[in-house]
Amino acid sequence: MLLHSKNFKTAFVGDIKQWSSRHYRRRRRYRRRHRRSESKAERNIKDIDTATDDERWTLGTPFEQCKIGQKFWETISQEHGLDSTGAYSGDNDLQLERINVYYNEGSTGQYVPRAVLVDLEPATMDAVRSSPYGKLFRPDNFVYGQSGAGNSWARGYYTEGAELVESILDIVRKEAEHTDCLQGFQLAHSLGGGTGSGLGSLLLSKVREEYPDRMLCSYSVVPSPKVSDTVVEPYNAVLSVHQLVENCDATFCIDNEALYDICFRTLKLSNPGYGELNQLVSAVMSGVSTSLRFPGQLNSDLRKLFVNMVPFPRLHFFMVGFAPLTAFNSQQYRNLSVPELTAQMFDAKNMMAASDPRHGRYLTVATIFRGRLSTKEVENQMLAVQQKNSSYFVEWIPNGVKTSLCDIPPVGLKMSGTFIGNSTAIQELFKRVNDQFTAMFRRKAFLHWFTGEGMDEMEFTESESNMHDLVSEYQQYQDATADDDYLEDEEYLEEEEVLEDEEEEEE
Repeated sequence: MLLHSKNFKTAFVGDIKQWSSRHYRRRRRYRRRHRRSESKAERNIKDIDTATDDERWTLGTPFEQCKIGQKFWETISQEHGLDSTGAYSGDNDLQLERINVYYNEGSTGQYVPRAVLVDLEPATMDAVRSSPYGKLFRPDNFVYGQSGAGNSWARGYYTEGAELVESILDIVRKEAEHTDCLQGFQLAHSLGGGTGSGLGSLLLSKVREEYPDRMLCSYSVVPSPKVSDTVVEPYNAVLSVHQLVENCDATFCIDNEALYDICFRTLKLSNPGYGELNQLVSAVMSGVSTSLRFPGQLNSDLRKLFVNMVPFPRLHFFMVGFAPLTAFNSQQYRNLSVPELTAQMFDAKNMMAASDPRHGRYLTVATIFRGRLSTKEVENQMLAVQQKNSSYFVEWIPNGVKTSLCDIPPVGLKMSGTFIGNSTAIQELFKRVNDQFTAMFRRKAFLHWFTGEGMDEMEFTESESNMHDLVSEYQQYQDATADDDYLEDEEYLEEEEVLEDEEEEEE
């Protein structure tokens, strides 16, 4: 699968000097072969990349225990002028221009979300059906078990989830067959429970196996110590991240702790519930998908977005943010402008993951502005941010900030901005979860609930090791400088020439 564009080849950074020369050569040789295979893959998927914008399709799969997916569909239905039954009642032709990216048109002219709703217990599915937008979804696309996952990743992956996964894949295949040009899949799930983590991981691996050349992205709710209701959350999260690293192309990290902080500090809510939290998340999901659903100037499909955002395949975990976020009582006293919108987007307090971007460096950034804004003003603001905060951006990826503009604002707002940041500071989130994992795993606490479902302790060890490697890689690229890596590239080229000469002599 093509994860890099040619533009990133000039920005490639080798391993830092503490790595042994032998290991360094082996990794570089692998990457060079991988790039060759990618160029072949690029030719194979040329029909996808040259498709017109209105031919691009996305399949969403929300795991409804955390209700994020349901709120997302409500939000974008309102933006496209659809009522709770899927009937169009809008007044703007642009609302229908790319509506087929997320919706199928029914025989009666109503629009049906291309979504599969999954849970291992029926209660949440009943709640979705009885909600105001419950009739929006296709009844056959509700898939649920009876016994639940019991907050166990193993039950979601190996036992209860394994019994249900073929039924889910059958519906996924049917939805995929109804598209002219399927581009990718979108998964909304929680990493703390059993269904979203275990069954979500299983479904990702199955979809990757069946659709290897399609993009997979996830909106993953990461557990936090301040907002926790399950003692085995660290186990579930680390086991899930292990799968996300290998099988996902992009992961948007969302943190309940950060969401609560935004509700308390910024929105001044005294007692926020999951409804308010899900509203924040759906605003980000809507913003990220804006360039897919409406005409824009950049990142008009999933592949373009991820090519701009992912310089290295494993480092695809993003921080997200949204602006404006203002207390309801203060809105009338603020006149929103592009500079203020930009400042809020980059503000650490508005990040929806409990990691401070000031503790790391940005590899890449994407911003999506919505509303009738001046392109020149937006570009000047983004340039000013980069110049003023140059120390927070790696210097070896030039022009690492990409901007997209869309004329259509969210419902109820004149303008908005969505932030996507690939920052090395995300390692704080992984360190926190991994420390909790290690504290329990060292003493084998609660392990019998997982091994009893068919898991092996080696899977825990491998997941922990993969998490350590991920943190090390983020730190490696945070510390790397262009000059050091340039010298290593020169050394590598000399060694590569010698190796090629030796291969020619052997032939």
